Amino acid sequence: MALRELSRREILQAVAEYDRLGPDRFLEKYGFGAARSYWLVVDGKTYDSKAIVGAAHGYLPGREPLAAYDFSGGAATVGRLLSGLGFQVTQAVPGLTVGELVELLSALRPYRSPTGRRVLYQPLALLWAFGRAHRSLARMADWSESEASLGEFLERHGEQPRPHYPVAALHHAGLWDLGGPRPVPPAHGDAPLRWFASNQPAGGLPAPVYNLVRYSGEGRLAAAAAIVDSYLQDADHEAILADAGLAEADVADDEVPVGDVIVVRSPLEEEYRRLCAIGRGASNGGTRLGQPRISVDILRLESARRAVLLRSEGHCENPRCTGEPQDITDAGHPILEVDHIQDLAKGGPDHPEQMIALCPNCHEIKTRGRTRERLRHELFTVARQRHEAILSR
Repeated sequence: MALRELSRREILQAVAEYDRLGPDRFLEKYGFGAARSYWLVVDGKTYDSKAIVGAAHGYLPGREPLAAYDFSGGAATVGRLLSGLGFQVTQAVPGLTVGELVELLSALRPYRSPTGRRVLYQPLALLWAFGRAHRSLARMADWSESEASLGEFLERHGEQPRPHYPVAALHHAGLWDLGGPRPVPPAHGDAPLRWFASNQPAGGLPAPVYNLVRYSGEGRLAAAAAIVDSYLQDADHEAILADAGLAEADVADDEVPVGDVIVVRSPLEEEYRRLCAIGRGASNGGTRLGQPRISVDILRLESARRAVLLRSEGHCENPRCTGEPQDITDAGHPILEVDHIQDLAKGGPDHPEQMIALCPNCHEIKTRGRTRERLRHELFTVARQRHEAILSR
């Protein structure tokens, strides 16, 4: 097998053949069944992803098509391959998108105390759960664990250590799964305390939400940013994010889904716009639904870095680059470094329009080369043009 040799060219050749033959004849020719887990999406049309990859292998010079039993069709093989080539992969049964998650999070109705203070139980509980997902902890936790750990988290950030209330409220909002008998009582009075004490229900984020914030860097950034922007602007949100484990440098990194988990990936333009909206910070005024604006350094910086790498499509953005490394990292990513065109120490903003993806050689020239000032001027133009080109699509 030569799956790693496949490029967009071979995939698109197989897609064209699929279009000529139709789904039934194509699947019969190559011996594949219909997709059960996820599809490849090209120009709005869906294709049986594993069959497309198997057929595309036959378009490599000197290679034969692969049969269904020759390779795994899981997320770690076909899903990762197609996503790495820039294709959109979606669930055969549609799952939660990042935009839909942001809408859900932005529609919470946190309780207000008799004095008018907005109580932060629900936003804090969600960030605590997002942090658990990012650390790859189990989706569902025993109530004894949630009661202790979440209760301490709430207390550290100014709320009463009573997780019964936010968990019940989030359950009724469709953002928390709970075991135990039904119905779950409303999130007020003594009823939730009695219900949780009697039933000790396991609980956690619904599977689509958990999978999105665990495996998708875009989803994790957007979810955390939506919570901060909507509910925590007057709180010490940087301390809260750090305590939840969402202020690390890997907060924007994707993880390869395990098993049959499929995470819906946003189209490039949509993801880029969303990341740029996070990167603008709170000083630029209002936002549209699904595009949070925040002032938290780590989320702003990491969203901007991710956007620049997305824009680069895996290649050095210096038009004078004489050769980027052909090797890749252990995670399968191109060897690129995202840099502020104007040095961060000199006021370079954390925004993709003024950041650039460079190979290590070009990064050194920009930093220490004799021509660095001329190069910096050229890179400002390149970054702005590439930024505006994506936004105008």
